[in-house]
Order: sequence, then structure tokens, then C-alpha cells
Amino acid sequence: MRVIVSVFNNLYTDQRVEKVCRTLSENGYTIELIGNNWGGLPPINRNYTVTRLKLRSKILRFAYLEFQWKLYKHLLQKADEKCILLSNDLDTLLPNYLIANKLQIPLVFDSHEIFTEMPSVKGRFTQKIWRVLEKQILPKIRFMMTASESYADWFVKTYQIERPVVLQNFPLYIPSFQNSEVNHPQIILYQGVINPSRGLDKMIPAMKHISAAELWIAGDGPKKIEYEGLANGLGLQNKIRFLGKLLPEDLRKITHKADVGLSIEENNGLSYYYSLPNKISDYIQARVPIVVSDFPEMSKVVDTWQVGVKIGDHNELAEKINKVLQNGKHFYSYNLEKAAVVMCWEKEEPKLLHLFQKVTEENF
Repeated sequence: MRVIVSVFNNLYTDQRVEKVCRTLSENGYTIELIGNNWGGLPPINRNYTVTRLKLRSKILRFAYLEFQWKLYKHLLQKADEKCILLSNDLDTLLPNYLIANKLQIPLVFDSHEIFTEMPSVKGRFTQKIWRVLEKQILPKIRFMMTASESYADWFVKTYQIERPVVLQNFPLYIPSFQNSEVNHPQIILYQGVINPSRGLDKMIPAMKHISAAELWIAGDGPKKIEYEGLANGLGLQNKIRFLGKLLPEDLRKITHKADVGLSIEENNGLSYYYSLPNKISDYIQARVPIVVSDFPEMSKVVDTWQVGVKIGDHNELAEKINKVLQNGKHFYSYNLEKAAVVMCWEKEEPKLLHLFQKVTEENF
């Protein structure tokens, strides 16, 4: 069975889409993955067909429009009556929905987030456009999955739809290992996009009150230059390292080194508030304790596994991080081990395969 997968990015660091495609490919599905050149065309090597549509637009809102049209034309050319469409996020849904209806073929929608509640669109005119699209199409989608239990609850409550399959974006399980390396200074790690509402503008000043430690920021994004300037302006350039965007395999090597991992998003939209960011399970697989915002899904991890602490307010950052650093990684090692066994991709794969088995049985 063919599956045509589409997503609006250049495929380079999208680990969720990569894991989904790899799992389906390894279980007998023929995959074509479609992305684009937004953010460049770094080389990628996959065991399935990859297509990246070339966009000429330099402004994101125009790039979205251009991609919709080019994706529609590409799907019209590639899809047939013997394939399944897999649309990732709202910015690929319309072309997939139109082609699925035109050819009478099944469509699976994977919502990685609540797109219409992202800080990047909140309060803008574009939010209204995406909401109209979401409201018109989502209740008509037969097969859907999403990335957290809270997301699934929100979609059910908002659109009175059947509950989506919750496919959490966990990494592959890493077997237990002993990391005897002791860091001097200790390492506080943030990994991810350097965007607004990620708490970094609060974390950088907090480094004034954390001694014998460095903050490593692994990632890139629109706020990087501003935050570098903030660190320099506060005289903290020797305590804060900007590592840039890293390949997933290189990032994993960095994650293992850390003494504490951060996921300190701000509540500037329900998409962040209800999220369970990938980096939390990445930290746990690296057996690194965490400091997280007191949001529903993140709190659940800390409360269930006792692998770190929560902050109710970003003013608590220095206090809570100092507590974890003083406890040390060994203090959390037993609980991190237990959590790593459960919070891994191997536990999520059966849900994905069951969904696609259901799609196949009902349509072919």
C-alpha cells in the first residue's frame, strides 16, 4: 500500500515525520514524503522516496499559499485510487483534503500541535483564516492522530469529533548506560527552536543567580541574534553558549552531556500550554533530569516519574535549577530509567500501525 506523506518544512530535523515514515516503510508501506525548501535544502538520506517542492516566496505567508498550490498539483499527479494520504498539520490539509475527495481515497490527518493556537498566529488576521479552514474540514476527517492527550481532548471538545489517536513524539529507546562524566561547570541545556515564548529571555538573566554552570542553547531561530545580544549586554557571554542547529545524531551527543534539560515554555497559546515537547522525552532517554513549565502534559511527566521539578513562574528558574543541579543526575537516575522504558517510540508504534491497518481494511 502506498502512503503519500506531506509536511511544510525541509524535512531536515522533523523527527516525528521521519519516525512515522520509517515505521510505515519497515512494515510494508511504500512511502513518498513531500516537503519543501523553506529553510534551505540540507542533504538527507532516507530509505524511501523524498520530494522537496521548491518555493520562490521569501515571506512565510506567501510561502504557505505557494506550497498549497504546488502540493495540490503534485498530489494530483502522484496520487491514485490505491494510496493513502497523510497530511501533517493544518498547513498541508487543504490540498490533501481536496485530492482525497476528488479521488475518493482515505486521508489521515496528523496534528502535531493546535495550529490555530500557536503564538506565531495568535491575535493575527491569519489566525481567523486558519480557524475557518480547521472548522470546515476537521469534522469531516475520518482518521486523525495528534501529539498529546490534552490536544486530543481539545479537538474533541472544540469540534465534537471522534477522539484522535494520540501518537506521542517519543524517541527510540536508548538502553541503560552509565555516564561517569562529571561536568565542571555543570551544563544546563535548552534544545529546540529559538522562538518567542520559549522562556529563553527569562532564562538568560537567571544565569546571574546560578553559579558553576553554563547554559547551552542548541538550536536556531528568529530570536537567536536578539538573545545573543541579551547575554552579551548582561555580561553573561562566558556562561551562555549558542551551539546553533545540529543534526539529530549530533544533538543526541550533546544531550547526554547535560546535567539538567529545560522545557520552560510560556503560556501564550493553548498549543504550548497543552504540549508535551519532544525535548522532554529526549532528555529522559539521555537520562537527564528536567525543569519544566507547570503545564498539564509536562506536569504529568514530573508527577508520574519524579524526574525533575516544575516552575509555576519563570521567576523561580534559578531556584529550581539550582535545586536539580545540587541533587545531581544520580539522584534522579532510577526514576529516569523507569521513565525511559515507557516514554519511547517503541511503545507508540503499535498505535500508528493499528490506525493504518484500520484505514486499509475500511477502504481497500
